[in-house]
Amino acid sequence: MNVLSKIGDFPDDIDPVWAGDGSHLPEWFVSALKVPREEGYVEIDGARTHYFRWGDRKKPKVLMTHGFLSHARCFAFIAPFLAEDYDVVAFDLAGMGDTEMRGQADPAARGGEFGEIAEALDLFTDGHKPTIIAHSFGAGAALTAVTLSPDAFSGVVICDLMVMRAELLEQYWNHRRSSPGSGDPDKPNRLYASYEEARKRYVLSPPQQVGEPFLLDYMAYHSMRRDGDGWTWKFSPEVFRRSNKSDEWLTIGHRLVNAPGRKIIVHGGKSQLFTRDSADYIRELGGGDIPIIAVPEARHHLMLDQPLAFLTALRSILSLWEAQAHPRCA
Repeated sequence: MNVLSKIGDFPDDIDPVWAGDGSHLPEWFVSALKVPREEGYVEIDGARTHYFRWGDRKKPKVLMTHGFLSHARCFAFIAPFLAEDYDVVAFDLAGMGDTEMRGQADPAARGGEFGEIAEALDLFTDGHKPTIIAHSFGAGAALTAVTLSPDAFSGVVICDLMVMRAELLEQYWNHRRSSPGSGDPDKPNRLYASYEEARKRYVLSPPQQVGEPFLLDYMAYHSMRRDGDGWTWKFSPEVFRRSNKSDEWLTIGHRLVNAPGRKIIVHGGKSQLFTRDSADYIRELGGGDIPIIAVPEARHHLMLDQPLAFLTALRSILSLWEAQAHPRCA
């Protein structure tokens, strides 16, 4: 594994195609995107893995990733607020965002991606143990990561991972489940004649309105790429060539409780995928010592609903864990 490039010639996040003149964008968002960051690729198993990095290399390490078919920019307006106190990396999972697909997208491979990117970017140097912050599908992969390598990471913040009792999960699948994308690894991504046509096809899973619509526009734009005169999705259809057995989700609560190390759950107070009953279920499974924090008025995509409240929760968790790791004498 070696770094292919670091500071590169990358397009501005605030592009007129999605943002117009940008006058409607709040100052906190614009300021966050102005915080210095490194953007680049590392080569892992012959494939380019895309990442962002903020902060001081000497500070405690934080490793962030996203949900299914999403990308690291879901944290690009969150991570800058952590940059003063942490060395923060957000990366695109294989086959999503600007990361190339590699190998098989089975659970073990997904879990291994955390250690691979951390090693490639020297996050383990001098005995550092990164804290993982991961959303949804990425949080499931993070549980695999800490289970496979229990001594490599200092803890995991699990953000709105789908956890339900078996009977509720089966009801959700039967009546309300809406999987993103075609689900067909052999079906090429569709080419749209215009950005506007493609944008109409960008929807969240599960479907929801968002508290900050401009953030949905931002995420949608960076989920697409130009292809000749048209637009298509960045993700590779190969991400659907994966195991998605019901047993993997029926046992996710047990996996969460039994995963080694420090764990905290952050979820949307109005989430469909992690509810108050999900919290009760985790406690019944033996996870009574796992703190569970609900972000008010947020749904599953809590960084798009209540970004600053979500950020406050993350800052509080990291500060608490850091204080526990390095207590100060009076």
